[in-house]
Amino acid sequence: MIKNHFKILAIPVLVFIFMACKDTKSKSNTEANTEVTISVNKENFLPGGLVEPISIVNKEMSDGSTADCYKIVTSGTPSEHEMGPWCPDNISDDASKGGVWAVEGEIYDIDGEFIKNLGTLFNDDTWMLYDKTTGEITKTKTKAECNDAADPNVGEEYKNFCVECLPSYITGMTHTYYIPVTPKKAPEGYAFRSGPPNGGEDGHERPERPKDGERPKGPPPGGEGMGPSNRGLAFNGVVFNAPAPVDNILAAYTIAPFDDAGGHINLHEGYHYHAATGVSKKIAQEDNHAPMIGYAMDGYSIYANTDADGNEATDLDEFRGHYDEIRGYHYHVDKAGSNNFIDGLRGVYAM
Repeated sequence: MIKNHFKILAIPVLVFIFMACKDTKSKSNTEANTEVTISVNKENFLPGGLVEPISIVNKEMSDGSTADCYKIVTSGTPSEHEMGPWCPDNISDDASKGGVWAVEGEIYDIDGEFIKNLGTLFNDDTWMLYDKTTGEITKTKTKAECNDAADPNVGEEYKNFCVECLPSYITGMTHTYYIPVTPKKAPEGYAFRSGPPNGGEDGHERPERPKDGERPKGPPPGGEGMGPSNRGLAFNGVVFNAPAPVDNILAAYTIAPFDDAGGHINLHEGYHYHAATGVSKKIAQEDNHAPMIGYAMDGYSIYANTDADGNEATDLDEFRGHYDEIRGYHYHVDKAGSNNFIDGLRGVYAM
């Protein structure tokens, strides 16, 4: 009787264990198979910024695989907003005559008062970007001056200059970018370094050059990599660039303002953004989520810093990204005053 009773009890226990294991496995498979991945929509790009129609090419990726990528050739010129202004002419000018500048995480209007009070702002009387008699602001006025003053190792002759490079200096410039048609998560992702380690024009990050005959190598996963210099593309074809070398600029007693859209010009990269200020094209979301403003170089979408109520996302990972079932994995840019967009790429990118 005891043996029979034990057998009767054992049967439901075994069934329970089997069903529990089956349910766990089923749930795991469901989660793995239903994660939303949103492909890049090429129709989001404004045709006015494109030099040629967007095409698809197969490219080698940072993890050694190959993938179809959109080839996007742009003029780098925004079609939905004007470029500039950057430097005002006189300390009597209001904010409409100048751009903006980031100081310790805050965005300041570059008006005459800002230029006049730089010494107070930085607690350094060496700052003097204007003529005390006329109030005229000292700024670059030619292409040659723009080139020399924008160099990371700016000469003494450009101390106390407002650096302003104009659209007329970069006519005919084009840029080619490759973005995966469908994003793919990297094993660990690629973290950007905090500063521009390899110099380069305007102090931006540059990947190390491969030796002759050597294939370019992608950065190692995790915190040791720096990823590509460019963070992503706005819908107008203007690039979201690496942080501007603010410390170098200020150390030379110069200011290189962004315009109200967060962009400025150098002769090597043309017009590019260093801040997302809400001026470029954005795509509103129906659920109050922050609007979409572009794509990262790994194909994941980029959204503004705050939602329709002005709230920032609080669950972002080390790359400034997170996941939801509507948008899949996506990024939120840093505050405009941070001189930063995202902190790394979660996905693989084209080499």
